[in-house]
Amino acid sequence: FEVQLFHPGPRHRKTVLLHLVEKEQINTVPFDRALFQYDGSTIPVAGMDGLEFGHAGFRIHYPLNDASVSDEVIVFLGASYFRMLGRGHVYGLSCRGLAVDTGLNGDEEFPVFQEFWLVRPDPDATTMTFYGLLDSPSVTGAYRFDLHPGAPTNLDVEAKLFARNDVVKLGVAPMSSMFLYGENRIPHVDDFRPQVHDSDGLLIHMSTDEWIWRPLSNGPQVHVTTHSDHTPKGFGLVQRDRNFESYLDVEARYDRRPSAWITPSQGDWGSGHVELLAYASVSEFNDNIAAYWVPNAPFKAGDERQYRYRVTMFDDRLETQTLAQVLRTRVGWDALPGEREPSPRSHRRFVVDFALGQDVLSEGPESVLGVLDSSSGQVSDLVVHRLPGERGWRASFRLIPDGNAAAELRLYLVLGHQRLTETWSYAWYPDHVID
Repeated sequence: FEVQLFHPGPRHRKTVLLHLVEKEQINTVPFDRALFQYDGSTIPVAGMDGLEFGHAGFRIHYPLNDASVSDEVIVFLGASYFRMLGRGHVYGLSCRGLAVDTGLNGDEEFPVFQEFWLVRPDPDATTMTFYGLLDSPSVTGAYRFDLHPGAPTNLDVEAKLFARNDVVKLGVAPMSSMFLYGENRIPHVDDFRPQVHDSDGLLIHMSTDEWIWRPLSNGPQVHVTTHSDHTPKGFGLVQRDRNFESYLDVEARYDRRPSAWITPSQGDWGSGHVELLAYASVSEFNDNIAAYWVPNAPFKAGDERQYRYRVTMFDDRLETQTLAQVLRTRVGWDALPGEREPSPRSHRRFVVDFALGQDVLSEGPESVLGVLDSSSGQVSDLVVHRLPGERGWRASFRLIPDGNAAAELRLYLVLGHQRLTETWSYAWYPDHVID
């Protein structure tokens, strides 16, 4: 393992204190200009050296992709944000230590990691441990991290939280990502790239063993959706489409952005919900997506709470997911080009393709059925077809919205009494259509 330090600067004025733990001794790592290289236009600030100045953050390197090269694996730089890589990944979505009052009408509170204690690993160690002190006006917390680089890279997190003030909304194991547009985009985006996003969906493994896939969207408003549960088996933001042809971006390489999965590893998280926050963005440099666990139990001043979970950075599919998963989601006007008397523009045709995990291709199309429901409006014309040349099936249906009311849609495929697929969950907002 190798640790590299970040220099403070205009974008990172708040510094953190770093301590090295070795041989039962704790030594603070002072800021030292001799550890950095300055170009001719940079003038080091006089008197900035010393223990009290600190660093902007740090990153940990490890031979992740090549035994002879120490690659970045994880970086802590700013507030409680950190980003992590698995083998073959490039940086994309971010994780956070904690979210406080996210998505409310008032200002969000951003906790900050103020200090870290890095435990020096043995020369041949494959795991590195470090500790962090999180602080904010309403909450403080002690964190332990155990980093396991590889394919996938895992980070075991133990967080003990203390409430200074009443917290309206506590967001546990939060993550932030970017979704500008994807295959379900409406209207047309004037860009040579077919898709631009760090993640294309929220995946949830419910305590009932149901798998839910919710494609992301970039609508004209702020939208918050929830999935209630009691200690879910896992949830995360996923970059499922990993084909270069889907993005055609040789610089950003969205096809190599990692997916992040949260697995509660110990204890009862109680009742609560996985919350997905999405707001409109016109730039791929804004993180407009957030996901986190919100417990129902209030977090009052003086309360203590502990959470243990694992963060896993993976590609498109988890080993524990055996059901068929959603391959693509398409939405369009339920009319044919050039039709003389087409239906109103508000009438939508949804097409959902599933890549099958089981060998059921010998079954005829009439044997595989779709189960569909909507919270509002009228759904009809549900048809299931086999995908030509692919191990999968396509389900398509019509939605006639109820005025301006949003429609929560759910769809999955069955063969007899056997569920074949995860549940496709989608929120359709009529204001997504522009006449």
